[in-house]
Amino acid sequence: MPRVSLDRIVQYCDRTLRTDQFRDWDGAVNGLQVQNSGKVTRMAGAVDGRLATVRLAVEAGADLLLVHHGLFWSPQHPWTGPRYELMRLLLEHDIAVYSSHLPLDAHPKLGNSARLARAIGMRRLRPFFEAKGQLIGCRAELHIKRDELVANVALATDSNPVLLPGGPATCRRIGVVTGGAGAELREAAKEGVDTFITGEGPHWTAALADEVGINVIYAGHYATETFGVEALGAELSKKFRLPFHFLDLPTGL
Repeated sequence: MPRVSLDRIVQYCDRTLRTDQFRDWDGAVNGLQVQNSGKVTRMAGAVDGRLATVRLAVEAGADLLLVHHGLFWSPQHPWTGPRYELMRLLLEHDIAVYSSHLPLDAHPKLGNSARLARAIGMRRLRPFFEAKGQLIGCRAELHIKRDELVANVALATDSNPVLLPGGPATCRRIGVVTGGAGAELREAAKEGVDTFITGEGPHWTAALADEVGINVIYAGHYATETFGVEALGAELSKKFRLPFHFLDLPTGL
């Protein structure tokens, strides 16, 4: 079985994703979050770094877990109950954890936004939507009926999208930002898109979509953010000739 240095994989991820160029929310902690004894033979990936995911990684025999949402979003102490169990499993099974939040959203090839956009038929993507000093989404021109676009999003994400029909029935300028960007709907509208695709948003955005005159498609936070981890895992599997398994654990949100 191939054995690859954990350091080599981490360095490749950091360089490819430009990890050191991103500011992020405090809990994101992009990069290696937990190390192992130094070797990787099997990789797993998931959207969320949580106890249920770690259990699946153990079952998969992984010694490197790639996640989009890392381990440290909430206060870091005390390490009791489920948090203790999570760390115990990682240490006992020698599993390293690598997390990439905004860098994986923004990447033009492997990123969540770019992968979702291409999956629904968008081409000639341009950077879109600033967060923490970086453009993390993408936009493109595409002449498509609104209902057809919703159907494309449903197929790509395997979800039942929610449509806020505040814009035209034919979409021409579409922006994509995966995850929870709905609260920034006004900022997206200022960039000139007539349709905004993201994962989720607050209740009050239903009225705001009418006010600013754009369509909004909410396809689920989880469902829109499986793309990046799967793409990164496939890239690493090809580069280092290691098996990779995506751990699908939908939250329904």
